[in-house]
Amino acid sequence: MRKLMIPVLVVTIVLLLMSVFVIQEGERGLVIRFGRVLDDNGVSKVYEPGLHFKMPLFDRVKTLDARIQTMDGRSDRFVTSEKKDVLIDTYVKWRISDFGRYYLTTGGGNALTAEALLERKVTDVLRSEIGAREIKQIVSGPRNKDILPDSDSEVVTTEAALEALEVDGERDQIMENVLVGTTDSAMKDLGVEIVDFRMKKINLPDEISESIYRRMRAERESVARRHRSQGREKAEVIRAQADLEVATVLAEADKTARVTRGEADAKSAKIYSDAYNKDPEFFSFMRSLKAYEKSFSDKSDILVLDPKSDFFQYMNNAAGGKTQ
Repeated sequence: MRKLMIPVLVVTIVLLLMSVFVIQEGERGLVIRFGRVLDDNGVSKVYEPGLHFKMPLFDRVKTLDARIQTMDGRSDRFVTSEKKDVLIDTYVKWRISDFGRYYLTTGGGNALTAEALLERKVTDVLRSEIGAREIKQIVSGPRNKDILPDSDSEVVTTEAALEALEVDGERDQIMENVLVGTTDSAMKDLGVEIVDFRMKKINLPDEISESIYRRMRAERESVARRHRSQGREKAEVIRAQADLEVATVLAEADKTARVTRGEADAKSAKIYSDAYNKDPEFFSFMRSLKAYEKSFSDKSDILVLDPKSDFFQYMNNAAGGKTQ
């Protein structure tokens, strides 16, 4: 009897250990019995974190991650309403809401299968949203907001960057529509809840980006040439106005100088005339002295004159009178 107690005790302990399972924090558990998920009145029974019991040998425990997960989608090509291709990188935040449905629809809780199905749903809705809008609406947010999106995403703009600030962009509306459009179907078909959806990066395909950049460069150069032409035109106008003002000032100054000089000459002539009328002989003498001074100022000058001419009248006559 004592020999039988030990095997029975061992079997009991083994069965006890096999009937106990622990669900870690951040996880949820499902008990699978004969290939079916245990339920409670038609609802899958989900085990919260902690210690639980199951039937040994017949039950199998499947643990599922209950935390928010990130599906970082690959870059995909979309066509806008202008028939232009764009490459868009996206990511989705999701978590399991209906664990029983998730287990059944993903082939036993396979996360890769779930993300593949979820990505297909998101891409279909996003493709519809992109196809109904122009590229300049896709890359920009609401008017009077920054072109760049939130801090956790990036937008690379091309030709639309020239007009994005003038367009009431719908990038935020697109993300909201995709989130709303996929939430119900994801819950119904996969049992998952979509927490958030974002477009990380928007770019043009490599084969057309260069041509777009060249056209943008040509447009900017055309605008620059127009501004330079307008600048040169304004410079010519300013220069002509300045030349006119200079000519006007010089003309006014020359006029004033001529008037002043004429008035001075008139006064000088009047003074000489008054002086001549008072003493003609003295005036004649002074004129002769000035003539002598100018004539003999240079020692190398030679004058051939008649000594009896009127030029030497004051030299020949000490009295200063004219020679008879």
